[in-house]
Amino acid sequence: MQTEKVVKYIVDWLKDYALNAKMKGFVVGVSGGIDSAVTSTLCAKTGLDLLCLEMPIHQAPSQVSRAMNHIDWLKQNHQNVEMIQVNLTPVFDQLIETMPDVEDEESRFMSLANTRARLRMTSLYYFAALRKYLVAGTGNKVEDFGVGFFTKYGDGGVDLSPIADLLKSEVYEIAEYLGVNQEIIDAAPTDGLWGDDRTDEDQIGASYPELEWAMKMQDEGKTLSDFNGREKEVFKIYSRLNSLNKHKMIPIPVCNIPKKIK
Repeated sequence: MQTEKVVKYIVDWLKDYALNAKMKGFVVGVSGGIDSAVTSTLCAKTGLDLLCLEMPIHQAPSQVSRAMNHIDWLKQNHQNVEMIQVNLTPVFDQLIETMPDVEDEESRFMSLANTRARLRMTSLYYFAALRKYLVAGTGNKVEDFGVGFFTKYGDGGVDLSPIADLLKSEVYEIAEYLGVNQEIIDAAPTDGLWGDDRTDEDQIGASYPELEWAMKMQDEGKTLSDFNGREKEVFKIYSRLNSLNKHKMIPIPVCNIPKKIK
C-alpha cells in the first residue's frame, strides 16, 4: 500500500465531501482503539473542525486513558480539534432500571451491549446536529463488510466511512505513518461494550490477520472443503459470521408493492 498517497486521498475525500455537503466539520467517537484513533487523525488533517467525543459507559480505565491521551496528542498537533467528554454511565444505568426484567439473561446481556453503542450514536448525532458536523464512522473493511462486527444503528450509524475500504492491517500501517500513540497501536482490539477486558478475538474466535485471510479466500471462491485444521476452523468462523450478519451489510429491504395492486 502506498500509505502516504492513501492518507492524502482519504483526507481530500473527507474535506471535499464535507464542503460539498456544506458542513463545517466532523464528530468522531474516540474509544482508545486503533480505528477511532486513525479516523479522528484523518479528520483532523482536513483542517475542518473536529469534535472528539469520549463517551464512557462503565469503561475500563485503560480505554479511557488511551482515548484521552490520543485526544491530547491531536490537540497538540491540530488547532482545529476540540474534545467533550460525555459520561453516559448514569444514562445507561437508568435505562436498565426502566426496562422490564426478562428471563433470557444471555439475550438481555447482548441487547444491553448493543444499547451502549446506540447511546453513543445518539450522542454523536446530537452534537453533529448542533454544529452542522458529519458523523465519521470508524469501521474497517473486515468489520463492516467481512464479519459484520458492529452494532446496527450503533457504531454502524454514521454519515460517512473514511476507513471502511481498509483492512485492519492497513489501518495499523496508516496509524504508524500518522504517528498515533504506541499504546493504542499495541493495545488488543476491543469493542469496549462489555465492561470487562474481553478482546475482539475473544468474541470472534479468530484474529484480524486470520479474518483477512478468510476474506481473501472467500473472494477467490474457496469453500470449507479446501481447508484443514486451523484454516478450516477460521474459514468456518468467517463464513458463519459473514452469513449471519449479512443484514447489516446490505440496504434495508423495502416491500415494493406491484403497481397493479396499488
